[in-house]
Amino acid sequence: MHYTAPRSTATWGTMAKDWEAGVDFGKLRKDRLDRAQQACADAGLGAFLCFNFDNIRYITATHIGEWGRDKFDRYCLAATDSAPFLWDPAPPSKRKAAPWLGNRVDAPVSTMQGALPPEHGIQNEFAKQIKEKMIELGIDKKPLGIDVMELPMLRALEAEGIDVVDGQQALMDAREVKTDEEIELLKQAAAMVDATYLDIAKAIRPGSKESDLVAIANEKLYGMGSERVECVNSVAGPRGAPHSHTFSDRMIQPGDMIFLDIMHSFNGYHTCYYRTFICGLPNDAQKEAYEICSNWVNDAINQIKPGAKVDDIAKAWPKAEEFGYANEDEAFLLQFGHGVGLSLWERPIISRRYMGQKTELKKGMVFAVECWKGADDGSGAARIEEEVVVTETGCEIITNFPSDHLISCGLPGCEIY
Repeated sequence: MHYTAPRSTATWGTMAKDWEAGVDFGKLRKDRLDRAQQACADAGLGAFLCFNFDNIRYITATHIGEWGRDKFDRYCLAATDSAPFLWDPAPPSKRKAAPWLGNRVDAPVSTMQGALPPEHGIQNEFAKQIKEKMIELGIDKKPLGIDVMELPMLRALEAEGIDVVDGQQALMDAREVKTDEEIELLKQAAAMVDATYLDIAKAIRPGSKESDLVAIANEKLYGMGSERVECVNSVAGPRGAPHSHTFSDRMIQPGDMIFLDIMHSFNGYHTCYYRTFICGLPNDAQKEAYEICSNWVNDAINQIKPGAKVDDIAKAWPKAEEFGYANEDEAFLLQFGHGVGLSLWERPIISRRYMGQKTELKKGMVFAVECWKGADDGSGAARIEEEVVVTETGCEIITNFPSDHLISCGLPGCEIY
């Protein structure tokens, strides 16, 4: 299988330097905020109030580590015509590390997902905090767009007379097309996985465990500067059919197909990047499964160009019943496409399960295309995924570890031993 789409690579190194342009982080911050504020205005909102970590980062260019992702103890307010305001657990640190925020940082008020009970009235303190800020900005009569939040906090905002509406769709509008700096960071993140797959291929041999490969990926990626290794699916042999979507301590054996999905982020920008290997030499059923899977990926990539509908891509894939599943609900994620950026699943979402979307592809969209095919002899499955950037005439592939054939590993006579 050979893709007709060209492959592209990162232009710059991952370090900022005085003698080479690299990623312009000042421009990245400004462009993202401009797009968010324009989306806010287009949606007729007074401001966004964001709790989602990726939306906060998009708007404020700040981060506090992954420990805080599920605490709901951090949020920002972004109006259409004024600088954003951040409520963060470490205000003094943010004032020092993020001078572009000026003094627009304060401590948050949060029940931390109910850990502090409602009788303390913290939700009411929060709502008053937000109402006061909206009055200060002159937007208290306008709708407030929310991405995600705790229900008691939402009810408290409403009790203050704030018109709370869905803000997530407008934020997705802002984020669906990537800037040049975002695309460069996505390429750099993918390049780190390119390198990781070589180490994994060398480690595949009888007796190695699925979890051993996960450990290798974590060590390699963090060593190269990853800020978060979100997940490494490592699935070998019969555990791959049907797809289990997680790793175990199963030992790899001769004849096993092994597929991995490496999801990590570099400077906030994610990867979702499957490759499949075999321990030893493949049999006919395994070669056939890989070839069919790769053709499905290729058929999807050939549909990608500005103006194409997401349904055009989904139609390139077989129906669920044609590859062993009862219906599209059960087969969801197996022939799948999804946007990649600061979040792992952004627009567009591409699947036969959700046909009829109006979403059209645009230049600058970045998304992953992933397909699965089980071997007819039950010995395992092939899983291949490519990340693409939509260009003026088609797309470029930014995931560069070889996928044109099933790479054999781990035994004498194999490609990698």
